[in-house]
Order: sequence, then structure tokens, then C-alpha cells
Amino acid sequence: MNFVICFFLGFSIASLGSITPSFLNLTVVKFSLRNGKKPAFYLIGGYATVLFFQANIGAYLASILMKNSEYITLIQQIGTGILLLLSINFFRLYFFTKEDNKDKEIPKSKAYFYGIMMSLLNMMAIPFYFTFISILIGIEYFEYALINAFYFSIGSTIGSFTIYAIYAIVANKIEHKLTYIASKMDFILGSLTGIVAVGNLIYLFYK
Repeated sequence: MNFVICFFLGFSIASLGSITPSFLNLTVVKFSLRNGKKPAFYLIGGYATVLFFQANIGAYLASILMKNSEYITLIQQIGTGILLLLSINFFRLYFFTKEDNKDKEIPKSKAYFYGIMMSLLNMMAIPFYFTFISILIGIEYFEYALINAFYFSIGSTIGSFTIYAIYAIVANKIEHKLTYIASKMDFILGSLTGIVAVGNLIYLFYK
């Protein structure tokens, strides 16, 4: 596969994942409003640095799975159970947890390192890349190789940086809308993971 295809796939998938409202987007918006766009870019740089490696890990795990297809059903069963637990946990957080609205101030001088730490806490990134790359491998749109994964990761890094940068630039226009969506994020995530889990259960039952 050539550089352009792998780069485009990485850029597109990362953009899709980064555009969804999350605590990362919300932090970028608030940090940009408080400290300006340039410091926000350092924060985003921290995000993107970790995402480069997360995309690589997701691609590698997807290639391993596709080469050992006999384990796919078992992994689907385990994944369905995890999704159900995640759904229950997200609903628990939404209905029973009172969040502290006081935001921790991020020092401008340490924005990059805070970005790295926050991105490491984003546990959905590797499963996200794993899922999409598995689909691409399955439909023969992506062939795993170290160089292809490297190109893909470059694209994903630039894609996520671009989307987060747009959030930083238009922060003053979207702060209130994003804050409202973020307040409902646990409910949204609980619903999405629940729907996917139920869909997987039905698929496994009739398989």
C-alpha cells in the first residue's frame, strides 16, 4: 500500500474519532479560552503524540486478530461483556455521580505534558483504532505492515491534531454547546455501548 492511501485512512478515521465531543475536546476549548490558541496547540500536541502510538497499537492488535480468526468469536463474546459493563458504568456515572464542576487549572508551561497524560487516560482510543482497522483489513482496504502502520499513524496524528486545533480556534463560538453535550456524555456513551452490546448479543445468538 502506498503512503497516500494509508495516510488518508489514518487521517479520516482519527478525524472521525476526534470530532466527537469528549473531555479532550472540552479541555481544549476551555484551555484555549483561558490561555490563548498557541498554548492550546501545545496541549493538542500532547494528545497527538500519544495518539500516534495508540494508532500503532490498534493496528498491530487488529492484524493479530485477523491472522487468528479462530479466536474471533471468543473475542466478540468477551468484547460484548465488556461493552455491557461499560454501558452500566456510564449510566451509573450519569445518574448517581455528582461531578465537581471545578476545573483543575493547567499551567501553560506544562500544557504539552498535561496533553500526554490526558490522552493516556483516554481508554477508548486503542479499541477505536482496533475496531476500524479490523474492518479495513476484513474488507481488504488495509494490509498490515510496519511501514503501512507508520504511515497510518502519521495520518491519524495529523488528523486528530487538525480537528482539535479547529476546536481551539473556534472555542469562543462553541463553548456553551460543547459544555452541554459533555454534561450528557456519560448518558450518550452508555446508550451507544449498550446498543452495540445488544447488537453483538443478537448477532452471536443467531450466528
